[in-house]
Amino acid sequence: MGPFSHAAAKASPAASSKRTRILALDYGRRRIGLAISDELGITANPLPVLQRKNRREDMSRLREIASANGVARILIGLPLHLSGERSEMAEEASRFASRLAKELGLPVEQLDERLTSWEAEQLAKESHHAKNADLDSISAAILLREYLESSQRSNESASAAHTP
Repeated sequence: MGPFSHAAAKASPAASSKRTRILALDYGRRRIGLAISDELGITANPLPVLQRKNRREDMSRLREIASANGVARILIGLPLHLSGERSEMAEEASRFASRLAKELGLPVEQLDERLTSWEAEQLAKESHHAKNADLDSISAAILLREYLESSQRSNESASAAHTP
C-alpha cells in the first residue's frame, strides 16, 4: 500500500499488545480525518473518516481504533491562521485533544496543520477520484507524514552527532 492508500481500521491481535503506531487526527465538527503509521514509523496511511455523532460515541470509536491498531501516540492538527495565531477551531481542537488524552490515557501531541488541507486538495485534484470526506483523512496522513519525516531527521541528526 502506498503512503496515501486506504487501510483497514483493524489490525492483528499482536498489534494491540505492542503499541508502536501513531494515529493522526484532522479534527472537524462533522468529521474527523484519521491516518495511522506503520509499526516502523515510516509510512502514513489514511483510514476511513470518522463521522461525528456525539462526544461519548466519538471517544468510544477512537478508543476502539487506537486499541485495535496498537496506537502508542496520537497527533491532532491545530488549524492555525497563516500568521501563526490560534483560530477558534484551533482552540476547539486543543480542548478535544485534552479530552482525548484524558479518556484514552495516551500521549496526545498537538501540531500545526497549516496548509495540510490545501495539500490534500492538490493531491485529490491530481488523483481525480478522492471524495470530500477523503480529504480529511488525506490531511491527517499529510500531518502524520510530516511528523514522521521530522522525527526521522531528528533521529538521523542525533545519530550523526554521536558517531565518532
